[in-house]
Amino acid sequence: MVRKARLKPREVSAAWPDEVLDDPVFESIRRYVVALQEAIGDRSIRAAKEVAGVDYSTLQAVLAGDAWPDSITVARTEEGFGARLWHGPVGLPED
Repeated sequence: MVRKARLKPREVSAAWPDEVLDDPVFESIRRYVVALQEAIGDRSIRAAKEVAGVDYSTLQAVLAGDAWPDSITVARTEEGFGARLWHGPVGLPED
């Protein structure tokens, strides 16, 4: 059985990550990317990689919408920046 290729984030929304999305899964991840951008702030991606402990190419791909962040990327960026960046699925109630 052949699995259908997953769309890249920039293929889900032409305005990724600036456009709020109706799909709660994509919106959850979009919110993480926006929070990551805010955590990076004025730093370069090279400087951010040192703080976050995540490869430059991974950060660049996630921020550009060329790749979905995985759980290791989320955990390392949260640890590195000392901030909650992933708030879970938007379709679930808050804790």
